[in-house]
Amino acid sequence: AFEYFESKFSPDDYANTNLTNNSDSNNPWNIASTYHQVFENGTVDPNPYLIQQPDENTNMFIDFGTAAFAMYKFLTGDSGALSNWTYKNDPSLAILTVLFSFLIVVYLMNLLIGLLSNAIEEDNNRVSYLLQKAEILAEIELFYLLPYQRRWEEWFPEVIYYYADANKIRQMIDEMINKGECDVEKFTELKRRIDSGTTSRQALEEIRII
Repeated sequence: AFEYFESKFSPDDYANTNLTNNSDSNNPWNIASTYHQVFENGTVDPNPYLIQQPDENTNMFIDFGTAAFAMYKFLTGDSGALSNWTYKNDPSLAILTVLFSFLIVVYLMNLLIGLLSNAIEEDNNRVSYLLQKAEILAEIELFYLLPYQRRWEEWFPEVIYYYADANKIRQMIDEMINKGECDVEKFTELKRRIDSGTTSRQALEEIRII
């Protein structure tokens, strides 16, 4: 907004009610809509026949407040504040527009990628997956199975054996202790046995009892 303000700001205070003739391309009277007379032979009178009186929105960059609002509209895709100038005759305006679009797109894309990465890191873990899977299975068991199906031992055994790697168990216990999610006294003897080479079956049996 500041760069546009600098490029389109004019030190003269042009009154919108009084016609001001000069060569300043940022004069609201020079960028206001003009109407030319067309003669019968097809030629166009170079002198304007009518000039639409400019208002405060004709050149929004003569004031920093309206310039900032024009940039806000530009972010939403409304480039009407720049429609009073021709890009061919004003290359600096075209350069600023390209730079603005490029920087905003890069910034917003990086922001979006960063937010998505944080969301994926929070949700992309095995614990969340297992919890969601357990919720789905519980819903199926409650609402989609008949009573006699819930009594099938093949589907719902009294004891479920789970085989786990001793190193993973040790890592999980260390993480739980560091986070304060378990009683250290209960796992002291178990951790000692795991470190001493206790079999995975014995360790799992002790975990089940605890």
